[in-house]
Amino acid sequence: MRRTPLVFALALALSGAVHAAQPQPATSPQVRPAPTPSATVTLTAPPTDWRTLDGQQVRIAAPLTLAGSDGLSRFGELTVAFGGRLWQPSEVAAPGTAGHAQVVADNLHRRLVLDDGSDARDPGLVAYLPAAANLRTGMVLRNVEGVVRIDPKGNTRLQVTRPLSLPALERPAVPVVAGALHVAAFNLENFFNGDGQGGGYPTLRGARTLAEHQAQKAKLVATINALGADVAALMELENDGYGPQSAIAQLVDALNADRGQGADWRFINAKQGPGDNPIRVGIIYRATRVTPVGAPAVLEKEPFGERSRVPLAQAFRAGKGAPFVVVANHFKSKGCSEATGADADQKDGQACWNATRIASATLLDQWLATDPTGAGTRDAVLLGDFNAYAMEDPIRTLHAAGWRDAFAVAKVERPYSYVYNGMTGRLDHALLSPGMAKRLRAAAEWHINADEADDVGYRDRNEAGPWRSSDHDPLLLGFDR
Repeated sequence: MRRTPLVFALALALSGAVHAAQPQPATSPQVRPAPTPSATVTLTAPPTDWRTLDGQQVRIAAPLTLAGSDGLSRFGELTVAFGGRLWQPSEVAAPGTAGHAQVVADNLHRRLVLDDGSDARDPGLVAYLPAAANLRTGMVLRNVEGVVRIDPKGNTRLQVTRPLSLPALERPAVPVVAGALHVAAFNLENFFNGDGQGGGYPTLRGARTLAEHQAQKAKLVATINALGADVAALMELENDGYGPQSAIAQLVDALNADRGQGADWRFINAKQGPGDNPIRVGIIYRATRVTPVGAPAVLEKEPFGERSRVPLAQAFRAGKGAPFVVVANHFKSKGCSEATGADADQKDGQACWNATRIASATLLDQWLATDPTGAGTRDAVLLGDFNAYAMEDPIRTLHAAGWRDAFAVAKVERPYSYVYNGMTGRLDHALLSPGMAKRLRAAAEWHINADEADDVGYRDRNEAGPWRSSDHDPLLLGFDR
């Protein structure tokens, strides 16, 4: 239950700040009485039971990590945590295990919601933040003060009574990875280009206007070209063919225009699709760095098609190096629309359509064992958005079949590419065949998106640069040729 901005103002007055409370119109949300003045309680750790502090003014002397900002624009809320990020339980422990239950309990204990005190939807300016504040998940907040509120469902909120002091914004440089061959993967978050001639907006997904499309494209170009990849697997491209007005063709044109004299991006033409879903996967490559070997291959067999997007495989060779296969993937999402039976939410932390994702993983592995590209190599990398966290059944199914997590092979600690509901994890994976694992030199993610607030993206403030070019972070791998 959230309260009105008047409560925020009154609470600020109690803490020593002076604000004039304006009369509220009769149609305004209900005002909850201001808290009774009392001694401020100082916390250095989360209490065992927040209910004992309901209505109490507290100062949190311990650092709080910003865990998520997805509730800010709609509700004026931020999710924070004592002791670092909150991790998706199934990112770090297998569902149904004691370890998974322990992560769930730990998240509940450390999690706290900061609240603006308003019932209003889409509040605009949030009183406890400076205007146009740049927030990134993982930043540390100190000396947060507010009034503890417990809603009727038992959820805890801290009604902030002193504006937050934000740390200096720190953003990551583009990763540099070892190896002579670089392969990337990137979910573009619905890259649609209308009719390809400047019209056709709003689109089914993605940009609502031509200006938004141009802003989105500029951010994607800034991201992809900066990565310096030789091959990139892409997800959430508009499924509109391969002609000059298609989304993939115009993205490649924009990448090449940005590169100028180094314009060498090309795309793999699968002739149609792959699949007939409104979004598809794609593969682009730099012709001066790698050469396609043979024809592309697609797996158009259920559950690929109506549910999981059809995968696309293409073999390449870098110089005189050994051939390798890149497979772009996008498994069925976790949303529960139309999910029934084994695909319904089993309440195990893996959400809906998990059975379909397991079947997709099994069929993908079986298909690749047949050498669908005809390249005569078992060296392959599975890339993309598998819509499953690292310890969920679909990814463990592929591990059991011999596919190795590139980030584990590279000994990267706590990789992540996605932040949802205040929890951090990976939906985007790079899985290697044994031969490709031997060729791996390094793996990295560029955290330009998952940690950034939504309003940095092209639909809102459209901050210059790659920031919030998507809701997923791109990943980059380095291999020996």
